Amino acid sequence: MDERPETELISIPATPRDSTPEVLTPSRPQSKEGGKSSTGWTPTSFISPRFLSPIGTPMKKVLVNMKGYLEEVGHLTKLNPQDAWLPITESRNGNAHYAAFHNLNAGVGFQALVLPVAFSFLGWSWGIISLTIAYIWQLYTLWILVQLHEAIPGKRYNRYVELAEAAFGNRLGAWLSIFPTAYLSAGTATALILVGGETMKLFFEIVCGPRCTSNPLTTVEWYLVFTSLCIVLSQLPNLNSIAGLSLVGAITAIFYSTMVWLLSVSQQRPPNISYEPIQLPSFTSSVFSAFNALGIIAFAFRGHNLVLEIQSTMPSTFKHPAHVPMWKGAKVAYFFIAMCLFPVAIGGFWAYGNQMPPSGILNALFGFHKHDISRWLLATTFLLVVFSCLSSFQIYSMPVFDNFEASYTHRTNRPCSVWVRSGFRVVYAFINFFIGVALPFLSSLAGLLGGLTLPVTFAYPCFMWVLIKKPTKYSFNWYFNWSLGWLGVAFSVAFTIGGIWSIVDNGLKLKFFKPS
Repeated sequence: MDERPETELISIPATPRDSTPEVLTPSRPQSKEGGKSSTGWTPTSFISPRFLSPIGTPMKKVLVNMKGYLEEVGHLTKLNPQDAWLPITESRNGNAHYAAFHNLNAGVGFQALVLPVAFSFLGWSWGIISLTIAYIWQLYTLWILVQLHEAIPGKRYNRYVELAEAAFGNRLGAWLSIFPTAYLSAGTATALILVGGETMKLFFEIVCGPRCTSNPLTTVEWYLVFTSLCIVLSQLPNLNSIAGLSLVGAITAIFYSTMVWLLSVSQQRPPNISYEPIQLPSFTSSVFSAFNALGIIAFAFRGHNLVLEIQSTMPSTFKHPAHVPMWKGAKVAYFFIAMCLFPVAIGGFWAYGNQMPPSGILNALFGFHKHDISRWLLATTFLLVVFSCLSSFQIYSMPVFDNFEASYTHRTNRPCSVWVRSGFRVVYAFINFFIGVALPFLSSLAGLLGGLTLPVTFAYPCFMWVLIKKPTKYSFNWYFNWSLGWLGVAFSVAFTIGGIWSIVDNGLKLKFFKPS
């Protein structure tokens, strides 16, 4: 009789790391003993030593090999083909470094420049207290979002809207999340056009000096130049493809934030400076201005609408879940964010006090010290701001691009062509340009954005944690998250009113003020 060779070990080829399936796996079964839940279910939980003990050696090798494969791949499910066509989920080769770059680029930016404006209405005590509480609060909700990305084994919530729909229901979740997240992306893009265009104008004036022509570009024309540069950079196809831009944006943001407050505190302070909150004619005006200032602080911690999107660019398996590298990158990023925001707010208010202009510390530095500081040092600072704004525009616009293309692919059942994708992005950029021209009140716009989008950062994550994780009713965890969520909603209403009042007040001043 012929001798048969031993059964060979069956090896299963690994799938690409960026092909993480997205379909729901069975939920955790409940044990009947004592009402306690058993060990969490995974596709390999049935391949246990007890299960393998009566099986022959060749078959045991096959099953052990398959167990390792399943733990590496993570899911026995199929891909959603539409996700492979969309900018957020087109590429899944991200890592902790990419997460740090994206979070830092999204978390540090022009909003730091207007923090001293908030302090001028709140004063030292309430300004520092509010900024500290907001930082700790948003760090907690950031952790919640990172954990909820894969709250159900085998299912990834790739977008903020998807998680909201899972928590609140499809209709209510979409109604609660689509407007604030889209408004946050578009509003931030509009504010970036304002800051970037004005900074380019200041940079040109410094570099050109007295040799400038008699007909320089107007502020609106500089907005248009900045918008055109944004359109060129927006042609990068997906979120992972702008990792290099995010790195540039993160580095430039750290440098210019540090340079702005160091240059400000190193110069002589303006005469008649005061650190008392700005006095307004009526009590109502003072209250609304304080609400607007708190809205500016809330807006400083924008970026939570991008957390799930950034995490979805990473490969994830049961053995190596995406929340581990995501949280590592986020911790590094938010350490540097604190090192940027707090010195700018405190140092800027110390340097200029109640004489801080509404447009922020950058204009204060130029207005008070343009003859005291080296022209090239000022020009370098302003150029870094421009680079940071250009890169931040890309990451904040990516969710909007994703929504545009999702609607297109859903209707046509095919990916966007290069021309369709480019057309979407050009139209979006010019819409933000026209909004910026119509509402050129940066500090007021920041307060309104902070109020309207505050639930995205401070309220909704707490609600979603309770509804998805279902902590024990009336426990500390249950009370704590419900209380934080409703407090965030109350603040959102108050800050929105303050932002609207500030915009209306600034508009009336521009309309009726006549120089003597």
